[in-house]
Amino acid sequence: METTFLHDNFKGIQHLGVPVMDLETSVSFYSRLGFKRILASKVEVPEEKDRILVAFMEQKGIVIELYQVTRQARKELITRSDGHVDHIAFDVADADKAFTELKEAGFEIIEDKPVTLDFWERGCKYFTVRGPGGEKLEFNQIL
Repeated sequence: METTFLHDNFKGIQHLGVPVMDLETSVSFYSRLGFKRILASKVEVPEEKDRILVAFMEQKGIVIELYQVTRQARKELITRSDGHVDHIAFDVADADKAFTELKEAGFEIIEDKPVTLDFWERGCKYFTVRGPGGEKLEFNQIL
């Protein structure tokens, strides 16, 4: 019998992360599809002397994280022809517990520890697992 992880901690899909070239153009596009902006933020990237602009858009329980990539990351984004969805984020009750459980089980975790961001009212905490095909699965707890 296969062991399953996160059984009591897993709450469902939280959002899909989509890298974009121009945030406001993408916000306008998704707004035309009926999505509403529910959060806007930015993340400073000091080593690149740049920042990532972020907008979370929602419609009927589906949340899309649009994020305008840094100038350096745009080069990689331009070369993609399909597959612009960057990550799937799962909602967890306790990111630290999920991190420990998946690390001990041998999953390939990208971050050294859960990362805290000042998104949402009280922030969020997340980490990312690399799937067998290179896909990124984010485990995110809204604090």
